[in-house]
Parts: sequence; structure tokens; C-alpha cells
Amino acid sequence: MRRSVVRFAVALFLAGSFPSLSRAQTYEVDAMHTSVHFRVSHLGLSWTFGRFNDLSGAFRIDPADAGKCAFQMTIKTESIDTGNTKRDDHLRSPDFFNVKQFPLLSFKSTAVEAVKEGYAVTGDLTLHGTTKAVKFVLAGGRKAEFPKGIRRTGYTTELVLKRSDFEMDKMKDAIGDDVHITISFEGIEKAR
Repeated sequence: MRRSVVRFAVALFLAGSFPSLSRAQTYEVDAMHTSVHFRVSHLGLSWTFGRFNDLSGAFRIDPADAGKCAFQMTIKTESIDTGNTKRDDHLRSPDFFNVKQFPLLSFKSTAVEAVKEGYAVTGDLTLHGTTKAVKFVLAGGRKAEFPKGIRRTGYTTELVLKRSDFEMDKMKDAIGDDVHITISFEGIEKAR
């Protein structure tokens, strides 16, 4: 019995002596298991829903130090999809996303803190040529291996942005200024 207690104490000491045992993991966003959806009011009567179909990103998780975590995502604005070709073409025009001039929407974290649900993330969102600081909570962090040998983790968040903050202020009488966004992403751990 005494021998096992000594082994356990030695194991605890060694685990504390080698911080590299809890190294940060780097993940590439798995676009097949990631979605960016939004909804916006139409005349205060109904919601118009949409999504972006072409995105990429990466993130780093350090279980020992949330301040060393980082998240980034890039979305091709041309990939907007509301299920209506005429509306999508209008959204791609200079009236809204102006995809020829601003082909990318991007986010890069500047600070990460651990919270009960997962992480509170602050970062720079660049949309329509304008960069603004945004903050949201990423909930999740559960890990899974699927298929065998492929390690994954994922997070989800919801946030509300004002499109006028990004100089997208056309048709505000008809289309709401608040854009409700849901992002759910899965990452595949990169080989070390």
C-alpha cells in the first residue's frame, strides 16, 4: 500500500514538473462540420435566414492557459446563400456586401479568457472594409476521435451585430439593422 502511495505522489510531482504535458493543440476548421448562419428581420414581419457556404479557419487551444488560445476564421462573402438567387445577387451587390471590392469577411482573436461555458473571446471582425472589435462566448470544447486517429473538438456561439456599424446601411426601413448570427465549428487537430 505504501509503495502505491509513493508511486502516486511521484506521478503527481512529475506531472507538475513538465508543463509541456499540457501543450497547446492546434486545429484546422473542418468546413464540412462548420456552419455560419444568420437571420435578419424583414419589415418587422418575418425573418430572412441565410448562411455562408465557403469558409476556412484555424484555432489553438491551450488547456493550461486560456490567454494562449487563439481563433481565426475567413469567409468568402460571395458564398452568401439565402435560398433565393435574386436576393443573393442583390446581397452580393454594392448595396450590401459588395463582394467584388470586399471578397472576404474575417475574424481574428485578440484576447481569450476561460469562462464556465468555454471561452470569452475578443477579436477584430473585418466586414465590408470596416474592422470592429467584437466579443462573444464560445461554448463547448468536448473532444472526440472520429474516425479513429482523427481528434476533434468544437464550439458554438451566438451574437448580434449591427450591419450599420460596418457601413451596410441600405434599406434600413425594410431590413433590420440587427443581424443575429449563429456559428458552430468543428476542428481537426493538426499533427504535432
